[in-house]
Amino acid sequence: MGYPITLQLRGRRVLVVGGGPVAHRRVCRVLADGARVTVVAPSLTPELADLADAGALEWRAENYHRSHLTSGERIWLVHTATGRPAVDRAVADDAETAGIWCVRADSGAQSAAWSPAVADGAAGTSAEGLQVAVTGDRDPRRARAVRDAILAGFRFGALPVRRRRRPAPSDTEMSAGSVVLVGGGPGDPRLLTLRGWAALMDADVVVTDRLGPRSVLDHLPADVEVIDVGKAPGRHRVTQDGINALLVEHARAGKRVVRLKGGDPFVLGRGGEEALVCREHGIRVEVVPGVSSAVAVPAAAGIPVTHRGVTSSVVVLSGHEGADATTALTAAPSDATIVLLMGVATIAATVAQVLAAGRAPDTPVAFVESGWTPQQRTTVTTLEKAVWVAEHEGVRAPAVVVIGAVVGLRDRLGDLVGVRV
Repeated sequence: MGYPITLQLRGRRVLVVGGGPVAHRRVCRVLADGARVTVVAPSLTPELADLADAGALEWRAENYHRSHLTSGERIWLVHTATGRPAVDRAVADDAETAGIWCVRADSGAQSAAWSPAVADGAAGTSAEGLQVAVTGDRDPRRARAVRDAILAGFRFGALPVRRRRRPAPSDTEMSAGSVVLVGGGPGDPRLLTLRGWAALMDADVVVTDRLGPRSVLDHLPADVEVIDVGKAPGRHRVTQDGINALLVEHARAGKRVVRLKGGDPFVLGRGGEEALVCREHGIRVEVVPGVSSAVAVPAAAGIPVTHRGVTSSVVVLSGHEGADATTALTAAPSDATIVLLMGVATIAATVAQVLAAGRAPDTPVAFVESGWTPQQRTTVTTLEKAVWVAEHEGVRAPAVVVIGAVVGLRDRLGDLVGVRV
C-alpha cells in the first residue's frame, strides 16, 4: 500500500514535466501548497500559459533533459505528465538516480510516489483545517469516489470533525459562543435533519429533554457535555427560566451550545422564547427546523392531518398547561382537524371545550402514543367516549391526540411507519 506522508512544499522547488491538462491540475495543487514551480514543456495549455504570464511559475519552453533535475537550485519533488510513456519513464528513472521523489501520472504502479485524491474541509465549517487523502490503492477513480463521499460528509456535517483541542477563551472572547435550537423530530433518530446532525457533531454542550431523539446522544464525542433538562408528567426537573439561564451561561463561556428538542422548536416547543433570551443577551442563535410531531405522529398512524375532500385545515393545540381551546376552535373551520400535543392529562377539559365549540359527539378521535418508536400504539374512539377510553386503555404520554374525520382514513391506510433499524 505504501507509506502515507504529507510533504511541506511551501517555498520549495517542484518540477513539473508536461504542459497538458493533467500537468495543469498538478501545478494548481502544488501552487496552492506554496511551492515554487518550474514547468518544462514545449507548449502549455492556455491556463498554464496564463499562470506563467502572471509570474506564478517558471516556464522552460523545451523538451525534458536530465539537467533540469540536476542543475541549479535543489528540486524536492517531480511530477511528470507528458502523455508520452518513454519520456515519463526517463524522468522517473533520472529522479530515482538523483534521490528525488517522482510522481508519474501515466502509471501509478511504476511510480515511486503518487498523488492521492484530497478532500479539504471548507473554511468557516467545522471541517476547516482538515485534509483527508485517499489513495485507492493507486486506482484514481476509486480514490476520487471515496474522496467525494468524504466531501459530502464534510458538507452535510455527517462526520465527527469538530476540533478537539481549542485554547480556553480569553476575557475578550467570552461572548464568542453560540446557541443552535435543533428540532429532533418525533422520536426516530433517522428523522433528524442533516443540518441538525451537523450541529450536534459540532457542539461543546447539548441541552436535551426527554422528547428529543435521545439515542443520538450515544454517538456524540466523549468530551461533549450533555445536560438533561427533561420534563416528565407531574415533575419539572429544570424550569424554563433555568433552561434559558443554562443556554446563556454556556454560550457566554465561548461554547457551542445545541438545544435539542423534540419535534420542531417553534411548534409548541418554546423555541421562540429561548431564541429571544439569546438575542437579549447578545448571543448568536440559529434555529434548525425539525419534523413536527403534530404532523409526523398522525402520519405514522395512517392519519393525514389534511386530505382532499375531507379537510384542508388543521389546528394545533397544547393541552400541557390546560390551555383554553374554545376561542381557537370557534374561529377554525368546522371540519378542521384538531391535533392536541401534550394533552393526555387534560383530555377531559379539552373534550368538553371541543364539544362546546360545536363538534359532534361521534367525531372520530385517535390517541397515538410514542409515535415513531417501537412502542407506537394507536387507539381509535369517538369524542364522546374519548375520556373513558383513554383511562381504560391506559393511554400515556407522550401521545398525540387527533380529532376529526381524517381519523377514519386509518382503517384504509394502517400504520405507515417504515422498517426500523
